Amino acid sequence: MSTSVYTVGGMTCSGCMTKVTAAVSGVAGVADVDVDIATGEVTVSTDATMDGQQVRAAISEAGYEITAER
Repeated sequence: MSTSVYTVGGMTCSGCMTKVTAAVSGVAGVADVDVDIATGEVTVSTDATMDGQQVRAAISEAGYEITAER
C-alpha cells in the first residue's frame, strides 16, 4: 500500500470534506481517503498502482485546487 498527501485550497467545511472524499474515492485504485479541513490535507491510500493525475483531476473537478503534493 502506498500513500500520497495533497494540500488542497478552498476547503472550509464538512460539505467540502464530503465532496472531496467522494470525488477521490471514485478513482480506480484508491483504498482510503482522509480529508482534514483544518490543514487542507487529503491523504490518499492506494492498494494498487494508481494514476496520481486521476486524483488531481478528481479534486479539480470537485472545484478545489491542489497547492502542494507529497
